[in-house]
Amino acid sequence: MLTLNTFFRLFFLLGILPCVIVLYGIVPQKARRWVLLLSSYFVFWAFSGKLIVYLLFSTLSVHHFGLWLSGIQMEEQQLLSGLSKDEKKSVKKRSKNKQYAVIFLAVVIHIGLLLILKYSAFFATNINTLLGVMGSDYSLEVPKYILPIGISFYTLQAVSYIVDVYRKKIQADTNLLRLAMFMSFFPQILEGPICRYSDTADTLWQAPKLKYENFLLGLQRIVFGIFKKLVIADRLNLFIQNVFNDYRQYDGFIITVGVALYTLQLYAEFSGTMDLVIGSGQIFGITLPENFKRPFFSSSISEFWKRWHITLGAWFKDYIFYPLSMSGPLKKLTAKSRKKLGNHFGPLISGSIALFCVWLCNGLWHGPAWHYIFFGMYHFAFILLGNIFDPYFSRLAAFCRINRRALPYRCFQIVRTTVLVCIGELFFRSNGLKAGMIMFKKMITEFSLKSLADGTVFKLGIDAYDLIIVLISTGILFFVGLLQENGVSIRDGIMKKNIVARFAIYYAVIAFIVVFGAYGINYLPVDPMYANF
Repeated sequence: MLTLNTFFRLFFLLGILPCVIVLYGIVPQKARRWVLLLSSYFVFWAFSGKLIVYLLFSTLSVHHFGLWLSGIQMEEQQLLSGLSKDEKKSVKKRSKNKQYAVIFLAVVIHIGLLLILKYSAFFATNINTLLGVMGSDYSLEVPKYILPIGISFYTLQAVSYIVDVYRKKIQADTNLLRLAMFMSFFPQILEGPICRYSDTADTLWQAPKLKYENFLLGLQRIVFGIFKKLVIADRLNLFIQNVFNDYRQYDGFIITVGVALYTLQLYAEFSGTMDLVIGSGQIFGITLPENFKRPFFSSSISEFWKRWHITLGAWFKDYIFYPLSMSGPLKKLTAKSRKKLGNHFGPLISGSIALFCVWLCNGLWHGPAWHYIFFGMYHFAFILLGNIFDPYFSRLAAFCRINRRALPYRCFQIVRTTVLVCIGELFFRSNGLKAGMIMFKKMITEFSLKSLADGTVFKLGIDAYDLIIVLISTGILFFVGLLQENGVSIRDGIMKKNIVARFAIYYAVIAFIVVFGAYGINYLPVDPMYANF
């Protein structure tokens, strides 16, 4: 099987991807879909071997459940004709109950399988700990499963497909191969984005003809993603590993630097992978949903999570938050709370319950560990506090005649949000919740610039040369993001230049990556960080 970081290895970039593009381009239109489908399953098999059976099972089962739901809906429509109002209500209720049963079974199978493979060891370990505290000699066997690559991503796609069929947003697909294409499109295998059926299924099956413009635009994204990954993320990896693995040896300043650099590394790696994925899709004429929208220009934690891992946040919103907040019990709670607490605090009660469930799931989705749960609860707390106090902050700003839209105040908000995000990422990356707490305490109580003065900070995997490259590269990211934030499309601007200038820019970026990219025996390549979530 291939190594986890294959997407950024030459074997993929100069081997698999070009071969698929060439083969896709030379075969007839009807055969292009087969090229994509077979290539997707080949890449998935290369990553996971025999664990491909989980993807096959998920695809076959959602196909069956979708047709089952469609059959119930069609039967309902047939039975409704010629009935009285009361009879129609009875038919609709029976049909709704049948569909609920199908949805419940489908979700239990897919989420249940994910829970067993990914979380059973975590639950068993914690139950054993609790039993030990209670003095019991009994203990559960801790299971060990090999986790299929990308299972969290395609499981969420499978659930969204079933629920959207139930909601009649899409029709159940009678074509198993088209559904298989949607579930397995190879650029998405490692880290998403999490697509909806309506996003990509039809376009994938149509297999658009290769276009020169799409090829160049896709290549732009791929090269920019490689720049983020090789020049920034991989260069920072040695320092970050040293700090987080041996945090007890370092003072608060080094830990603070490590936390800030990890946040930068995570963004560079994950958004860089998304650039590669979306760029690869664009080459084939497939528009994949964006997963990042310049998150470090956010003025609040809530806004940050609308710009970071966008497809995951949208999934939680559509399939957990809204169904819970619009459920009968919470709607009744909202109505009662509104009467007693008013229009601001009333709806916050039920909304906070749904928000808590979202962030508990968000934390667990990232991994079966307490520091991931804490990570979710950390963001839940700040978003909840923002929801509660924002009206009061607005009044206070108005009273003090502070323009909250002014640049200085927005810069303050961005810096504040970035600091809070970095603290959250400390717990996300830490080797356990206890380690995260110790590191956070050292950042506050043992902060000293001594390690900067004596040069210790430059002996942990990065030197002054590395730091200069990281600062320049981060400056490039900031400048590009700033232009995009102000509505300037750099990609369109490059495409409008003459061919000489255009390719001069391409070669300059490639040369920068070749010269300043972090690779070789002294660097540890970063495996895709979200591939195991």
